[in-house]
Amino acid sequence: MTTQSNPVQIDAPAGVPFIDIVREFDAPAAAVHRAHGDPALVARWMGPRDVTMDIDEWDFVSGGRWSYVATAPDGSTHGFRGTFHSVRDDFAVQTFEYLGFADVVSIETIAFEDLDDGRSRLRIHATYPSLEARDGMVASGMETGVVQGYEQLDEVLAGALDGDRAGA
Repeated sequence: MTTQSNPVQIDAPAGVPFIDIVREFDAPAAAVHRAHGDPALVARWMGPRDVTMDIDEWDFVSGGRWSYVATAPDGSTHGFRGTFHSVRDDFAVQTFEYLGFADVVSIETIAFEDLDDGRSRLRIHATYPSLEARDGMVASGMETGVVQGYEQLDEVLAGALDGDRAGA
């Protein structure tokens, strides 16, 4: 399922170590927030379609930690971890670390905004320790994971809106 009506906007401005991501959803911000907080739901939508997510830890509260391993079709594994520094209904701050590049940690803010008619907007601002680290993230294929992940999140949210108890 491809959702062209809600495209992802990814901006990596020249000269600064930031990535900004904006995406709208046909669901309320509370549902999008819930889908970010429930590890069973996160495993259903995060990352590219062909990757299997194994959530080791996901404590979506202020001071909580998270970690997961993504397994690619070729069997290679990629570990990630971080800390949720602040989690509110409309906002979260977390660190993000890919264990393949240990000690390169980004700090991300995530804003959950309600729009009209049960829609919402997600805004992410990621700050990297250097331009080189930011450029490495951009070159890693992250756009594919973000785009496909949010398409899968649309599917999870649609299930919830259609009464699927396993949805968000």
